[in-house]
Amino acid sequence: MTTEAAEATPHEAIGGQREAVARRYEAIRRQTERLGAPLSVEDMLLQSAPETSPPKWHIAHTTWFFETFVLAEWEEEHEPVDPLYAHIFNSYYNQIGAQWPKERRHLISRPSLAQVHAYRRDVDRRIRAFLAEAEESAWRRLGPILETGLQHEQQHQELFLMDVKHAFATHPARPGYGPLPPPSAAPQPTLQWHRFEPGLTEIGHDGDGFCYDNEQPRHRTYLAPFEIASRLVTNAEYLAFIEDGGYERPELWLDEGWQTIRGRGQRAPLYWHRRDGEWWTTTLGGDIRVRPAEPVAHVTYFEADAFARWAGARLPSEAEWEVAARELARGEGAFLESGRYHPRVADESPGAQFLGDLWEWTASPYVAYPGYAPPAGALGEYNGKFMCNQFVLRGGCCATPRSHTRVTYRNFFPPGAQWMFSGIRLARDG
Repeated sequence: MTTEAAEATPHEAIGGQREAVARRYEAIRRQTERLGAPLSVEDMLLQSAPETSPPKWHIAHTTWFFETFVLAEWEEEHEPVDPLYAHIFNSYYNQIGAQWPKERRHLISRPSLAQVHAYRRDVDRRIRAFLAEAEESAWRRLGPILETGLQHEQQHQELFLMDVKHAFATHPARPGYGPLPPPSAAPQPTLQWHRFEPGLTEIGHDGDGFCYDNEQPRHRTYLAPFEIASRLVTNAEYLAFIEDGGYERPELWLDEGWQTIRGRGQRAPLYWHRRDGEWWTTTLGGDIRVRPAEPVAHVTYFEADAFARWAGARLPSEAEWEVAARELARGEGAFLESGRYHPRVADESPGAQFLGDLWEWTASPYVAYPGYAPPAGALGEYNGKFMCNQFVLRGGCCATPRSHTRVTYRNFFPPGAQWMFSGIRLARDG
């Protein structure tokens, strides 16, 4: 919920609201613990790249968030569980203090995993007290922050799975975190183009329910006529790009993208590799042959842009994507709750995969909406300060909790990032 919504809540609704949040709190916190259950103590410290984090750090950081932003503001004589935690489990909040370098989080062997779980249980106990005992004025002030903390933990559940996948993919045995994703007998669905007429439209969150600050304010924007694809690009289609020399043709690439793939020696999406003359890919369940009808995953913005140019199309702007998703989205792809952790073959519905399966790159740089201002205080650093050198992705993925996604959600990553569950939907001028 937004702060404004909380302030407008009638007195008699506060009790029911707290009960609903308490249920969500328990469900989300238990979900994180379930995600950690298949991992060994040794797995919990794995960090395979500077942009990833160890599973233990995710578990501790999401707990630190509630202690720092809710309990420290509510408890009259609050004493931090350990002053060191504000340094080693702070992600990027400069107003809180200096942070331990992200690329060295795997070196934080102490506190132990058992101590981190004890810390989590202690904070959970005190949050339950807040939910039961906080005065109405404190609830109105801190309830929205608690909700932000829940949404934040759901973000980290997705990151948890992405980071574990990357870490396991670097192991020579490529161990499975869970079962292999089951194959689908469905053929590659027909690609259709949906046309949208030109005109003024509104995008952004409308104020109903929770949103992040970067989804507001809702505002008007003009769209030229455009067409958008009914589904994501498939492995078979991307393989045709590879076989046509897509990674060897500089005319298809932005200069930074060309320099990136040359520097990495990259000739396929992340996790693709050749074995006995066939393409295989790594999943959270282990290695599988690349399945032609499934959507291509783990591509950078540069790869998505180059493929679109090769296909005679382009990437949609985020405004085009939002308008199209609002009208077309019907069926849903896989979310975290499916336990699949891998994108599915699209169905034949006109708006397949707008929500779930893979985050979809847009052509839009991540910038502020007209009239945007970050919230005051340290939480104002959550989104606003990253509005530089990033591109927007929309729609959620197979590691996103279902209740965490919506049509207006603006995810963002640097254009060279590829370890997240990212895919491609094409657009073209109408």
